[in-house]
Amino acid sequence: MARIRVQLAVLILALGASAFCAAAPLKAQVLDAQGKPLAGAVLSLSGDNTAGNAVPTASMDQVKQEFVPHVLAVHTGTRIRFPNSDNIRHQVYSFSPAKRFELRLYEGTPTDPLLFDKPGVVVLGCNIHDWMLGYIYVTDDPWFAVSGADGTLSLDVPPGRYQATLWHPQLPDQRVSPGGTIDVAASGLQRSWTLTVEPLTADTPHAPETSGFGDAFNKAVRETEK
Repeated sequence: MARIRVQLAVLILALGASAFCAAAPLKAQVLDAQGKPLAGAVLSLSGDNTAGNAVPTASMDQVKQEFVPHVLAVHTGTRIRFPNSDNIRHQVYSFSPAKRFELRLYEGTPTDPLLFDKPGVVVLGCNIHDWMLGYIYVTDDPWFAVSGADGTLSLDVPPGRYQATLWHPQLPDQRVSPGGTIDVAASGLQRSWTLTVEPLTADTPHAPETSGFGDAFNKAVRETEK
């Protein structure tokens, strides 16, 4: 009987620890200064919990001569593949200090993914198609997500206190924005943030008929170096 009591006590403690460590839902929305949903915003969290939602590999595709997704967030140390889903060749490269590389003209998927081992913003371009522009946000924070077209994102995190950081390609000088301290209860948290972003300019590459890649790409690279 005593042995059964001990086993029951161990089971209760295990269940209690499991409940304590269970993830809680964080539902967030990122808006611009006009209250409109902001797509492509990165929310990252740091805190006592270091085992986050990082994965060892990720992909930045090329579809209809655009980078997909436009903004990709990864943890430092992630290896990224650059598949080309178009039926034409692309040449992808970056001059950003966090990762300088070049993938010469290719179709399909390069055999080896690239290691992104430094935190920072990596601006991507294609020197064949001037309008292609993409971003990889590499972070040391263990928890992160990117907002969708409706400005929303979700994370499952252990209950606790976190420091929030936000980033978006249209933030002035592409600098990160502090999001303050948040407390995530076991029942979860719903929260919104507002970012004041710069409007897209006429020379921002967005369509085949434009040829502003040089200025826009170099401006983006200079901003990541500040």
